[in-house]
Amino acid sequence: MLHYLQELFRALNFASMGEAALRVAAVFLCLTVHETCHGLAAYVLGDPTAKSMHRLSLNPLRHIDWLGLAMMFAVGFGWAKPVPVDPRYFKKPKQGMALTALAGPVSNFLLTCLLLAAYKAILLYGPDSAAMGILFYFLVVTARLSLGLGVFNLIPIPPLDGSKVLAVLLPDQTYGRLMRYERYGIFVLLALSFLGIGDGFMGLLISRAWMAVLKLFGF
Repeated sequence: MLHYLQELFRALNFASMGEAALRVAAVFLCLTVHETCHGLAAYVLGDPTAKSMHRLSLNPLRHIDWLGLAMMFAVGFGWAKPVPVDPRYFKKPKQGMALTALAGPVSNFLLTCLLLAAYKAILLYGPDSAAMGILFYFLVVTARLSLGLGVFNLIPIPPLDGSKVLAVLLPDQTYGRLMRYERYGIFVLLALSFLGIGDGFMGLLISRAWMAVLKLFGF
C-alpha cells in the first residue's frame, strides 16, 4: 500500500495543480471585487441594504455561489451571489440601479489595469526568480479573467449588469416588465452557453479588449 501511495504521489502533476489553485484564487478575487463594488455603489447612492447584510466585504465566502463557481469551471459561465439592492432608497431608481450595475464591470476593468501596472513594475524593478514567475502568472491570469468578466457582464441580457445599464433608457412601464422577468434570463444565458451560441463573438471581443489594454501598458 505504501508503495502504491508513493507512486500515486509521484504521478500527480503539481505544476498543473498549482496553476489550478492560482486560477481559483483569480476567480475568487475578480468576483469578490465585482460584487463588493456593486454594494459600495449602492451604499454611496443611499442604499444600506448590502452593508446591513455584510456584503461590503472582501471576504470571498460572502460572495461566492458554489453552484455558480462550479458552472464557471464546467462550462465557462457562472455567477456569484447577487448583491441585494433596494432601489426605493435611490432618489432616481432607474439611474441608481444603472450606476450600481455599472460599478461591477468598471471595477473589473480597473482591477485589470492595476494588475497589469503591478506586473510591469515588478518586471522592470523586481528580482528574477521562480517566485516571481508564479506571481507573474497569477497577475496575468487574473487581469485577463477580470477583463473578460467585465466585458461579459456588459451583455444586455438580464440578470447581467448590461441589462440594467441599458434599461435606464427604457420607458418606466417597459423597465418594470423587464425587471419582472429578470430571473428567467439566467436560463437564457445557460442555454446560450451550453449551445455555444455567441462564443466566437465574445471570444473575439474579449481578445480585442485584452490586446488594447496590453498596448495601453506598452506590452
